[in-house]
Amino acid sequence: MMTKTLMSAGLAACLGLAAPQAVLAQSAVTTLSGQKPLIVGHRGASGYRPEHTLESYKLAIEQGADFIEPDLVATKDGVLIARHEPIMSGTTDVASRPEFAGRKTIRKLDGVETNDWFAGDFTLAEIKTLRAKQAFADRDQSHNGKYAIPTFQEIIALAKSESARLGRTIGIYPEIKHSIFHAAIGLPLEDRLLDALKAAGWTEKSSPVIIQSFETANLRYLRGKTNVRLFQLVDADDVDKDGGIVLAAPFDKPYDFVVTGDKRTFKDLVTAEGLKEIATYADGVAPWKPYLMPGKQVLGDDGKPQDLNKDGVIDERDRVLLPPTDVVRNAHAAGLQVHSWTFRSEAKRLASDFKGDPAAEYKAFLALGIDGLFSDFPDTAVKARDSN
Repeated sequence: MMTKTLMSAGLAACLGLAAPQAVLAQSAVTTLSGQKPLIVGHRGASGYRPEHTLESYKLAIEQGADFIEPDLVATKDGVLIARHEPIMSGTTDVASRPEFAGRKTIRKLDGVETNDWFAGDFTLAEIKTLRAKQAFADRDQSHNGKYAIPTFQEIIALAKSESARLGRTIGIYPEIKHSIFHAAIGLPLEDRLLDALKAAGWTEKSSPVIIQSFETANLRYLRGKTNVRLFQLVDADDVDKDGGIVLAAPFDKPYDFVVTGDKRTFKDLVTAEGLKEIATYADGVAPWKPYLMPGKQVLGDDGKPQDLNKDGVIDERDRVLLPPTDVVRNAHAAGLQVHSWTFRSEAKRLASDFKGDPAAEYKAFLALGIDGLFSDFPDTAVKARDSN
């Protein structure tokens, strides 16, 4: 998240913060199972290759990831493919393809009017003519235009073939994207996913698969249909200057809560009571990192954030860690495993406490006892975990 200059212990104490050294030196807590935490290749090795491509997944596996993560959406002809969202301009070359110029349209996605190219308006054959691109402008763009968009079936086949080749089990961690949206356009995802998993022979808790979603109703539905592990994702919009979670639509609550008029938010899901409820239908919870250990800005006399590393930019490097929350402890008490996201290696995405070293961030969060994490850079994550 952030990176650079450390505050003095005295200043930290004056601000009511735990001294960074104390936070980073916390005694490690074990995972719920006592086994080493899982490293999930977030959209593959998306820090190095365009996300959600077979090449990105292959690299994550080569780098030692235990699981690879395909986000799932559906094509017009009902095939599950891997894209972070049903909209495609940010991760493919669709906007530069004149033959598809007329497909750009406005649809409501979780209540937000969105003008883009939607996967559900394209057949699989059309999708296969597109090529992936790096979604982050500050990352390597040299692989843009080289790789196709994979189907879920192709990803399952890759995991199985690589497991056999390497002699270790590679799991898959599919995320069901926007269930309500897909159901509304006649392309519900859940049973398509279950059919693919059944065909793969993956129907039990011991199977190398974990299903995740930001919505809750779909997970409850799946709990009645499968024994595979389910994880409840927990989102937010931002973090304020004091390290508090900021909620704003559409990132304030599961979208099924919006549809049903449920007043609860994502914050409510990670209270002790909320976690106990999650345990009635899921095996784990996957909160955004700041729910576990947030960071706050240091304000000057003028009330503005201080540029701690003097680089002229206010970013994560200008935040300092706050003490860990009780979310991991309460989740474990409820029998839930905890996975967190997303870990990234760039210095500007690391707190000042970590001094530009992503390994320091991994070790700090692993010391909380989390059971797994999602990383854009699986090699760095695996190295940090295995050096503990």
